[in-house]
Amino acid sequence: MAEVITETGKALEKKSYAYPWYVVFICMVAYIFSYVDRQILSLLIEPIKADLKLSDTQFSLLHGLAFSLFYASMGIPMAYLADRFSRPKVIAIGVLVWSIATVACGITKNFIQMFLARMNVGIGEAALSPAAYSMIADYFPKEKLGRALAVYSIGSFIGGGLALIIGGAVIDMVSSADEISLWGIGIVRPWQVTFFIVGFPGILVALVIYLTVKNPPRRNLVAVKNNAEEDAVSFWRALHFMKQHSRTFVYMFSGFSFAAMGLFCVLSWSPAFYMRRFGMTAGEVGYVIGVIMLICNTLGVLGSGWLTDYFQKIGKSDASIRAGMCGGIGLLIPISLYPVADNMMVSFVLLAAALFFSSFPLATSAAAMQILVPNRMRAQVSALFLFFSNIFGLTIGSLLVATMTDRVFQDETAVGYSIMTVGGVATLAHIILLYKGLKYFRESLSRH
Repeated sequence: MAEVITETGKALEKKSYAYPWYVVFICMVAYIFSYVDRQILSLLIEPIKADLKLSDTQFSLLHGLAFSLFYASMGIPMAYLADRFSRPKVIAIGVLVWSIATVACGITKNFIQMFLARMNVGIGEAALSPAAYSMIADYFPKEKLGRALAVYSIGSFIGGGLALIIGGAVIDMVSSADEISLWGIGIVRPWQVTFFIVGFPGILVALVIYLTVKNPPRRNLVAVKNNAEEDAVSFWRALHFMKQHSRTFVYMFSGFSFAAMGLFCVLSWSPAFYMRRFGMTAGEVGYVIGVIMLICNTLGVLGSGWLTDYFQKIGKSDASIRAGMCGGIGLLIPISLYPVADNMMVSFVLLAAALFFSSFPLATSAAAMQILVPNRMRAQVSALFLFFSNIFGLTIGSLLVATMTDRVFQDETAVGYSIMTVGGVATLAHIILLYKGLKYFRESLSRH
């Protein structure tokens, strides 16, 4: 039998949270850069397609498969390291790897080279969230965890918004030049310069994390018979725990993965939709959608964190699942209407609502994992969740939109109908699956 070693809530309340909030902040900064480096590709779709001679389907493979396959698969070994060794060092090395890989995207000459560079962006970013989730959960008690994870999670949308704004600004600045000469590199195109600008600062972030972030003592440790701590952190033990709560994890993984599909449909293809449907330039799209993301996604994540803590405060043990489901209910109408609105301003208003509600599952899914899973397994179970949500949400979701546009509608300007179809169905599935999983989540907590 395993016993859980806990730290009392009163003891936690007495300590200062200044440094833990600094850790949340610096992890959020890293998350910002990860999403800048990840999302910048969506704004550069047209020049990259033209220079590398790609179809929508090939571009979706760069944006989805090349990144998410390795982001998801490498998350498991990275999480194993995070559950056993220094989490800040694991994060710092990951930030360094993806930043260098982003810079490498700017010197690619063909599809294969870009695919390999994006693959390494995914490998590096795999180190961040599982280790950060686990570390933040050790710095904060359960009743404060929702807000802490929400603040960390807003980094993804600040990064996504900045990617579009920075990308739009760079494109506007260098749009008058077809080619640019850079010392030590040679002749490059404007889209390649964008990768250099967003990639290099991440190297400094990696150094700051390595030098200033401490690995916190692990709380809620599982003490295993004969002190077999090696077994306690093994991947197989994590799988065994998930098997014991199989129905809970099936509904939680599938429900939040469909939520990711809806989110990535919006994030990946909205820039192309507005450029093709309303004739906007890449710079205009970057500014407008970037600002909407910064405001609406940030408020959505913070709102979901507050809602999770509120449900927890009034005694709802399934608080994080409830809050995630509320996001899906709010998302269903705007994600179905904004891609088919004839008026551009109406479409942007609906997009703002879609981005607000689509951000709910990010913090709520993280909170659910950290509350349910024992400490030494948190990073590994989180990595397994990210594996499924990214393969299913980013890779399949992005590919389905591209395939419908290329094969079904056979018209690039019909990408809005593809977003509406894939995003609407995914959101409906997200709501139903999380609703069905509520009682199983409560049962698992009562057995834990």
